[in-house]
Amino acid sequence: MDALFSPLADALGASVDQIKLIFCLMVGYPLGSLFVRVPSSQPTLRHLFSIGVALLYFFPLLNLYAGFFQLLANILATYYIGKYNKSSNMPWLVFVIVMGHLTYNHVIRAIYGFSYETMEITGPQMVLTMKLTTFAWNVYDGRRKAEELDKWQLSKRITEYPSLLEFLGYSFYFPGILVGPYLDYPEYVELINETAFQHKTVQSVVKSGRRLPPGRKRAAYTRMIFGLFYLGVFVFLSPKYNFSVCMDPEFQKKSLLTRIALFQLSGPVERSKYYAIWTLTEGASILTGLGFTGLNDKGKPQWDGAANVKVWQIEFPPNFKVLLDSWNMKTNVWLRECVYKRVTPKGKKPGFRSSMITFFTSAFWHGIAGGYYLTFLMGGFITAAARLARANFRPLLLPRPSNPKGASALVKGIYDFLGILLSAMILNYSASPFIILSAKESIHTWKTLAWYGHIVIMGSLVFFYAGGNKYFRNLHKQLGIVAPVRGKPAANGVANGSANGTASGTATPVGEKNFVLPPSIDTVVPPEN
Repeated sequence: MDALFSPLADALGASVDQIKLIFCLMVGYPLGSLFVRVPSSQPTLRHLFSIGVALLYFFPLLNLYAGFFQLLANILATYYIGKYNKSSNMPWLVFVIVMGHLTYNHVIRAIYGFSYETMEITGPQMVLTMKLTTFAWNVYDGRRKAEELDKWQLSKRITEYPSLLEFLGYSFYFPGILVGPYLDYPEYVELINETAFQHKTVQSVVKSGRRLPPGRKRAAYTRMIFGLFYLGVFVFLSPKYNFSVCMDPEFQKKSLLTRIALFQLSGPVERSKYYAIWTLTEGASILTGLGFTGLNDKGKPQWDGAANVKVWQIEFPPNFKVLLDSWNMKTNVWLRECVYKRVTPKGKKPGFRSSMITFFTSAFWHGIAGGYYLTFLMGGFITAAARLARANFRPLLLPRPSNPKGASALVKGIYDFLGILLSAMILNYSASPFIILSAKESIHTWKTLAWYGHIVIMGSLVFFYAGGNKYFRNLHKQLGIVAPVRGKPAANGVANGSANGTASGTATPVGEKNFVLPPSIDTVVPPEN
């Protein structure tokens, strides 16, 4: 079918595989509208629908015959291991098998030199790896005592093992099979049975003769328009604005400040390709009914649960914590629940070791390119520095007994502006290897930028650990600032977790009012004592 897509690919200067991927994402919209017309009383038909669309994608459209059967092998292995292995090692066994297979395919891709414009199986396999490992942990949690589980584990535990058809439908859920969004099995069951829409408060806003609450199509097609906009930004601007500009000898002749300033323009353009595919697939998912998060305070249905990115909070982040919370959010949940918490010994609090293991797992999941490891290694130090900075600086601006009004609007505005500027600059610096991929070229890029990101981050860590942290603690004590305790409101009016970069929010089952997405991995790092 390549001949059908070649003219458009030539016109846009893109690869045929890229055009086919976008075509599959766009086809998901009419298919999503057909999916919801299959009655929820016929779950078998809904499972078969997803499986059938997946076959359409992998065989005639993408020509990934061998890749499809590799995915199927992972699915069957996970299904039968989870069913018959009742030991506590079961989730780790699944994790090793599917992650090992993914890493093997990443190596194959590197050996054969497949460009990232080539559509092959590692992309869908990355999404499937998250789904299968999460399923294994959900099954394991379903076999544990309820009192041993936290709120997320309790809400996601699987106590009734699914049939093979149900599991295949979940694994091949068609809007997310290629690039996400990743969803867990309980979410899929709610989607198939439409249980999230059966609450009395939800039914009160459903129009007569309809099954689903209003706003679904509007939300979906709004995402589609934004997705196409981001795609246009990347197609038309990326040839001029990209991180590879640092390799240009003419660019290197410019002054340091000019190089740093121009480099910042490349970040949003480079990220726009991710915004495009994630926003497009979010819209198609919403059309199937995924992403419903209940009614807001005004009684209007919300469709934010399938989001994988919050663009505004990434490009204009008040701090690095908010930025990380808003990027690849579904993967953050997976890393937190299936790695970060699980590698922490029972009875211990997660710390820097757990964070670094999680970051390196994320790097392995993405691939074997050196740029990934440079980015995620840097990410561990950024997280630590950002947490210390937020814990020490922010409480000084918030209301406290000795200063009920907090800092002046001017001071608070300057702090927020500097937080946005610095967070964006650190993001562009640290994420450039993730885009460039080559470790050698990434280091050359950092060198061209005079290592400004390393200077800021490592300098901050040296400052805090060399006495700055102790100084601010004493200052907080003198000013009557009480550090917040996890699970309890702060005595000085600081919102729980806001002063130290932690968050106490947990996932609320889909369908409940005011559903909040779980925090990302950096937000569960405990405050220092």
